[in-house]
Amino acid sequence: MRIYLDTCCYNRPYDNQGYMTIAMEAKAIHFIQDEIKSGKLEMVSSYILRYENENSPFLLKKFYIEEFLQKNSSIYVSEANEDEIHRIAEDIMLTGIKKHDAYHMACALFAKCDYFLTTDKRILKYVSDSLIITNPLKFVEVYGGKEK
Repeated sequence: MRIYLDTCCYNRPYDNQGYMTIAMEAKAIHFIQDEIKSGKLEMVSSYILRYENENSPFLLKKFYIEEFLQKNSSIYVSEANEDEIHRIAEDIMLTGIKKHDAYHMACALFAKCDYFLTTDKRILKYVSDSLIITNPLKFVEVYGGKEK
């Protein structure tokens, strides 16, 4: 199963865990990352993920996220595919999705992901015939640790 986690997913474990929803989403992200590390899930990363992470002011968080992306990406959508990504993102932006979010979704579509994971409520409202867009908690409910 091929998945794409947007930037907010990678940052969730570093958010204020004093809120129940955030803490539960962080646990779900850790479970998903363990499944990725064990090879049970195929993770796609992209140049837009790297760009957003590189621009983070939080050095330690930025380091750990980049390290995870480098060690665990099965597929990397590079800038070499930018023309196609841009075309897909333009269509997504017509629905009101913001530019960087649209580029994440375009990378997931380009890489033929099964799931796009996000904690962003605005993105969760987007509907796609080609991609299941869901929250990490709901993904864990559906996935439940199945093999590839």
